[in-house]
Amino acid sequence: MPGPLAALPWGQVARFTVVGGVNTATFYACYLPLHRLLPYFAAYTAGFVLSLVGSFFLNTYFTYRTRPTWKKFLLFPLTQVTNYAVQSAGLVALVSWWGMNSVAAPLAAALLALPVTFVVSRRILRPPARRGGGPDQGGRPDQTEPPVRSGRPA
Repeated sequence: MPGPLAALPWGQVARFTVVGGVNTATFYACYLPLHRLLPYFAAYTAGFVLSLVGSFFLNTYFTYRTRPTWKKFLLFPLTQVTNYAVQSAGLVALVSWWGMNSVAAPLAAALLALPVTFVVSRRILRPPARRGGGPDQGGRPDQTEPPVRSGRPA
């Protein structure tokens, strides 16, 4: 009997991790120069906000292979609010409680937030199909969104 890990969409997990790496590099490239000018938490917040839009498009097109919509775009900040809360708590704990260097702490906090952020972003960008709502039951015939096709063979 397969365990709960067998049900995970491992391709999405791998792509989400890659996007997370790119997004973290983008964030860190903003954070480091701002860290010289601002207190660490203000620099962290500014870097986080600047990387938000890029993260949305990378996750819709690459991670979940779905189309971006205004609804998803407007809901996507909820994934980032979750990510921001988990990372912020981790950042403050790492710097204030455990004395970690404030230059390295955002990277560790980002790693700690990955599992929670994956679950929330998947729920918003690839919502589960509704059950029992097919065309013969008064629902829309297409309950799930088709994936974005790249033109490359699968």
